[in-house]
Amino acid sequence: MKQEDFTELSTGKLVPIISNSYGIKHAFIPEALPPDWDWPYELYDLLVEARSAISLLDGVGRYIKNPELLLSPLQAREAKMSSRLEGTHTETDQYLLFGVDPKGAAQESDSDSYIEVSNYANALKQSKVLREKLPISLRLMRVLHKELMTGVRGQNKAPGKFRKTQAMIGSPPRFIPPPPELLQQSLGPLEDYIQYGNSYDPLVKAFIVHYQFEAIHPFMDGNGRVGRLLLAIMIQEWCGLSNMWLYMSEYFDNNKDLYIKYLYNVSTTGNWFSWIKYCLEGVIEQANDTQARCDKLIKLNRSYQERINEIGGNIRLSRIIEDLFIFPATTVTSTANKLDIHYNTAKSDLDKLIESGIIIPLKSFSQKTFGSPEIIEIIFSDD
Repeated sequence: MKQEDFTELSTGKLVPIISNSYGIKHAFIPEALPPDWDWPYELYDLLVEARSAISLLDGVGRYIKNPELLLSPLQAREAKMSSRLEGTHTETDQYLLFGVDPKGAAQESDSDSYIEVSNYANALKQSKVLREKLPISLRLMRVLHKELMTGVRGQNKAPGKFRKTQAMIGSPPRFIPPPPELLQQSLGPLEDYIQYGNSYDPLVKAFIVHYQFEAIHPFMDGNGRVGRLLLAIMIQEWCGLSNMWLYMSEYFDNNKDLYIKYLYNVSTTGNWFSWIKYCLEGVIEQANDTQARCDKLIKLNRSYQERINEIGGNIRLSRIIEDLFIFPATTVTSTANKLDIHYNTAKSDLDKLIESGIIIPLKSFSQKTFGSPEIIEIIFSDD
C-alpha cells in the first residue's frame, strides 16, 4: 500500500501505525457512508439489466414446490467458489465424500479445506433462520464469522469477535485497514447505513456496503467469506428475492485482479463508478449462469422421476432423488437412516438407481459412496 496512491478524492484518511515487521506504515480509515458520489446516468441501463436478470432468476425458483432442490446445489457451488477465492482448493469427489463421511475423508485428505467449505455451506443454510432473529447488523456479522471459523485454520483468531490487533492484507501489505482501537468508529456508522441508508438503489447499496466491510476488515481472518455471505443476504433482502438465489464468489474469483483493483481504487481515488459497473456486470453474468443451471436441474429432476416410474418407482425412490439434489452423494447407511428403513432395503433402492443410471459408485474411503454424476456436473462444472 503506497501512501502516494491516495489522492484528495480518497474515500477516507490515512493514519500512521508502527509495524514490528515493516516499521512505520499508514492504515486506511474509510469515511462514513453514504459516499460523496452522485449516481451517474451512464450506469442506469446496466442497473436496469441487472435488476431484470435477478428478477428472472427469482422467478425460476419462486413457484417450485421445494426450492431447496435448487438452493442447496447453488449453495454447495457457492461454498466451493468462495473458498477457492481465498486460495482453498478442494476436489469435488473428496468434498462429496467429506459430506457423507467426514471421519473417513479426514484420514486421507486435508480435512481443514473441506471443513472450511462445509462451514460456508452450513452458514448459507442457517442464514435464513438467523435473519428471522437478527437484523443485518454487527451482531449478525459476528455470528456468521463464528460459524465460518469453527474448526478450521484461523479458529484461534477470535471466531465471532472483532479483531483487537492490527491486520494487514498481503505480504508486503497491499492494504492496511483501520487499527483496532479505531474499528468502532467505522463499524458503528456502517451498521447505521446498513439499517437506515437509502440513497441508492438497493442492489447498488449492497455493493457499497460490501466495499466498506472489506475496507474495514473487522476480523483477523475470514473477512472475505463473511463479506460475500453478507452480500448474498443483502441482495436477497433488499431486492425482494424469494430466496438467496444470487452469489458473487465465482465472478469475483474469475475476475480477481479487477476485484482487488476496483476495491483499492475506491479507497485511493474515490472511483465508485468502475467498482459499481464491475459489480452490476457480475450480477448479470452470475444471474444468467445460475438461471441456466437451475433450468438444467429442473429438467434433470423431471427426467429422474420419469426413469424411476419406468422401473416401478415408489415414494422412497422419489425421496432419495430429492435428497440427491440437496446433496448429490449418499451411502447405504445414510439412506437407511434418513428414510428410517432397513439397510438391505436401502441397498436395494440404491441398486435400482444404479441400474437406471442415476447414481454411480464414487471412490470410497470408509464405506462405499454413491453420487449422481449429472447433478454433480451441473453444480460444479465451469461450463
